[in-house]
Amino acid sequence: MKNYFDLTGQVAVITGCSTGLGVQMAKAFANQGADIVALARRKNLVDEVAADIAKEYGVKAIGISCDITDTEAIDKAVDEIIDRLGKIDILVNNAGTGAVGPAQNITDDQFINEINIDLFGTFKMARAVAKKSMIPNKYGRVINIASMYGLVGNKIAPAAPYHAAKGGVVNLTRALASEWADKGINVNSICPGYFETPLTKETLDSEFFQNYARTMIPMARYGREGELDTTAIFLAAPASSYVNGCIIPVDGGYTCM
Repeated sequence: MKNYFDLTGQVAVITGCSTGLGVQMAKAFANQGADIVALARRKNLVDEVAADIAKEYGVKAIGISCDITDTEAIDKAVDEIIDRLGKIDILVNNAGTGAVGPAQNITDDQFINEINIDLFGTFKMARAVAKKSMIPNKYGRVINIASMYGLVGNKIAPAAPYHAAKGGVVNLTRALASEWADKGINVNSICPGYFETPLTKETLDSEFFQNYARTMIPMARYGREGELDTTAIFLAAPASSYVNGCIIPVDGGYTCM
């Protein structure tokens, strides 16, 4: 019997992999047999995540400290990963931030910071990994974590820089998918809706948000732990070789209305 989602022998790099959705996706890949690189700024946290994954799933797992806004640091990190694990098959660009505030009050620095992390950082990681590993090996899966807010506006929390950056990630995905398709690299994007993480749980469990969810989300709830994982596994799988340039919302139906 063929396991269409077997990732044994694959090396997966997940950015923003110190907490939340990044860690969940890393564990999902490890569950399918992939070796894991947990990459984020805080060395103590990525080392802890890597140790936990190696112990629980029996795969190779390492933690790499890297600021994805620093081109030199990215090049150094990618070189270290290739030196230690030999290649990079899967890149999940998950690191991000979120400036919230009325557009008329957003500062230049807030907007630039959002673009630098969410959009430019995503490009910098993809550029380095493609150039150093995926293009030479003629194989790769790049999964950009955008947001449903990269597809639509919203009235619950003004966040123009976030919308702009994630909208950029959506079309960057299409651009890279078009450019790298003949190099054996598939580039796709996941647009998550509201998901429970340690940072969002209190807000999502509030009476205000629960009332909002019943009105605005067809499934009338936020995403639970693990509900993003299967989409990431699908896009990462070698068998998904004809899936390219796709933008997949995982949002309980928010963007279908």
